[in-house]
Amino acid sequence: MKQHRLARVAEVIREVAAETILFEMRDPRVKNVTVTRAEVSGDLQHAKVYVSIMGSEKAQDLALHGLRNAAGFVQSKLGNRLKTRFTPQIKFVLDEGVKKSIEVSRLLNAERAQAAGSATDAAPDPEQAEEEAEG
Repeated sequence: MKQHRLARVAEVIREVAAETILFEMRDPRVKNVTVTRAEVSGDLQHAKVYVSIMGSEKAQDLALHGLRNAAGFVQSKLGNRLKTRFTPQIKFVLDEGVKKSIEVSRLLNAERAQAAGSATDAAPDPEQAEEEAEG
């Protein structure tokens, strides 16, 4: 199948899943969920919807369990929007990319702060050095 068609179908799946989770689901377990991307198989039978869930490990597991239970509901909304022979079977997968990027950013900022702190300790203040040279 053409790659651009798969990309268009994946984008529609991502949009429908995001809108459904955000506006139509009433499951109290599903909180702080962001749909990051979707992948579709070549025959349009299966789709993986990648979600990022902020919070503790327990909250992530609970939200992912709620999403997996609501997969049929999301799939029915997708069937109303997609006009294909088959509606893809949806599987929700936890996307660790956002969480890892936040952690890397935090580590880089800590390293920069540490490097800036050690640089000011090692190098004397230019104004102070001038005053000492004059005096």
